[in-house]
This record gives sequence, C-alpha cells and structure tokens, in this order.
Amino acid sequence: MSVEVVVPIHGGASVLRGCLDSLARTLADDVGVQLVDDASRDAAIDRLLAEFAGRHRATRIIVHDRNVGFVRSVDDAMRRSAGDVVLLNSDTVVTPGWLDRLLVCAASDARIATITPFSNNAEICSFPLFCVANPVPEDADAVARAVGASGPPAYPDLPTAVGFCMFVRRAALDAVGGFDAATFGRGYGEENDFCLRAAAHGWRNVLCDDAYVAHVGGQSFAPLGEHPGGENLARLLARYPRYNAQVAEFIARDPLASRRAAIATRLGSDGIATGATPPQGRADAMHGATGR
Repeated sequence: MSVEVVVPIHGGASVLRGCLDSLARTLADDVGVQLVDDASRDAAIDRLLAEFAGRHRATRIIVHDRNVGFVRSVDDAMRRSAGDVVLLNSDTVVTPGWLDRLLVCAASDARIATITPFSNNAEICSFPLFCVANPVPEDADAVARAVGASGPPAYPDLPTAVGFCMFVRRAALDAVGGFDAATFGRGYGEENDFCLRAAAHGWRNVLCDDAYVAHVGGQSFAPLGEHPGGENLARLLARYPRYNAQVAEFIARDPLASRRAAIATRLGSDGIATGATPPQGRADAMHGATGR
C-alpha cells in the first residue's frame, strides 16, 4: 500500500522538532514524507526541515512563497501524492508502530475512508479522559504499548475523523473530492466536511484502537490565530444539520469506554498511572471533532 505522510507547517519550531524527531525514529526509510511550510519565514524551521531531509531520504520539502492557510496547504499536498496520505499535525509525537497499525486497519476494509488513532488530546478519540485535552504523557511510547496490547482491534466507526492525525484513502479522495477550501477558508471544519461527504457515499470513518499518537494541541498554525467554531461551524451545520446531534449521540453512547478501560488496566499492570481525574464536563460537538 503506497502512503505518504503530510506535515503542514506554519511556525511552531519548538513542537515541530519533536514531531520530526519522532518521525525519523519510527518510519521506514522508504515511506514518503511531505513537509509543507506555509510561508513560516523562520530560519529555525528551515534548519529543522533540512536536518530531517538529511535523515530521511524519502522527503519532499514544499515551501510556499505566501501563506495560503491550512486547508489549501493540505489539499494541494494531497493532490501531489499519488497514493493514500496521513495528515499529521506538526505538534504531534508519533510512537513505534503507529503507521503500520494504521495501514493494517486500512487493509481490513476497503470502504474505510479515514482513520484516527487514540491520543491524549483528540476529543472523541482522547485517552485517558474522553472529550478532554489530556496532557501529553511523560512516556508516550509506554502508553502506545498499552494501547496496542489491550486486546485485538475492533476499528469502531466514528462520526468523523479528528484532524491531528488522519489517514485518508486515495480512493475516497478520488470519489468525493478533497477538502473544501472555498467554504472553510484557512481552516477548521474541513476534515469534518470531508468525512461527512464520504459517509454519505458509503465510506467509513474509524478509530484505529490499537494505535496511539501524542498531540500537544493548539499549536499547528497557531500563529494565524485560527480557532474552532464560529463561522466555519455555522457553515458545517448549514450543510449537515444533524452533525451536532450525531456527535452528541456518539458522546452519550461512549462506545470506546471499554477499550479505554482496558488500556488503563494494562497501564496499571505495567505500573504506569494514567493521571486521569473525573472530567468536569463534556466537550461541545465541534470540539468533539476537531484536533488541530
């Protein structure tokens, strides 16, 4: 299966270093990586991209002359890729085996359009607390091992992927089109729109429940001041009036509860505390589907 990892970048050199270091230690040499710098104009980022390309030969570096925003950066990158893609925020830290597990999940059903892994900060895919921005764990690899060892994966359906780390099948892109930059501008809501379009055509959006990717959150494209909700949420709801209800129903059912409990038990048996405390409230529906 041909796959390319796409990392859109605008500022955030400090978190980008952690992301690239984790990619360098977890990816096979022949896995393509496309680093898309959306006009950061930061010498520190230039150095990080060059250093990564020196460590990972299958790297393409794209630098924009002007800032075009997250959505267009990603959409153009997906068009440059020939196969499947994994969209990975620059404030993530991937763990050993993460990509292999996503690909095994993708191979399990040709109707899977998108795949999201577990994370500390991924709203409906968050662990240990559901719909909570949990802190990045001290040992993300240990959490990933527990996630992978907590029973066979079931690949449960999600109402939408969460954009911090999102596998997208090429066949789904070809069938329903890419992200809608004309509607969603510089970002937020575009991945939800894509997932809902795909679902309307019979595709699935699933959780890879044996994979884990840590996510700082609120750092990718943060210098542009982009935030979830607002006009983009209104546009999404105008197009999909039942979207809020779908996410709310998923949150109320909490079908991932037993898997999270199994992971927590595994961590406990390994002598690692989850650090979880009871949540004070639930995330709203838009937050339940946005992970940037």
